[in-house]
Amino acid sequence: MKYLKIFFLLAMLMSSAIILSATPSEEESFLDFDNEDEENSDLPQLENQETTSSLRGANRFLAQTRAVMTCDKYPRACRAKGSPGPDCCKKKCVNVMTDKLNCGMCGKKCKYPEICCKGQCVNPMSNKKNCGGCSNKCKKGSTCQYGMCSYA
Repeated sequence: MKYLKIFFLLAMLMSSAIILSATPSEEESFLDFDNEDEENSDLPQLENQETTSSLRGANRFLAQTRAVMTCDKYPRACRAKGSPGPDCCKKKCVNVMTDKLNCGMCGKKCKYPEICCKGQCVNPMSNKKNCGGCSNKCKKGSTCQYGMCSYA
């Protein structure tokens, strides 16, 4: 019975130590990001900044700042690996050869049934060179109907 009391006392002591160590102190909980030296900074000004910090009281050096780079200020961002496309339209990276909202050039939208193939809006339901999808040519003598070559 005596060992049980000692074990319980140790468990309570350890749990209170864990709780107190996880609570940030007043100095750690306040992250001061004054941008007084913005003119003197060598870093480019970024539009959207989020500051994230741990609830466990991370210090200033561990705070992370994430910024969104837009292609209107950084056009090379569209050529980076994993980018949706090499062209910049309205601050977004797109491929004007396949994007139906920017087909062939920024702002040129394809109509409802059309898709963008090689920078041109085409109807894949009836286009003989793009039947059912881009670069799907129908054989000589067949027609494209309902997105299929020689339907019927």
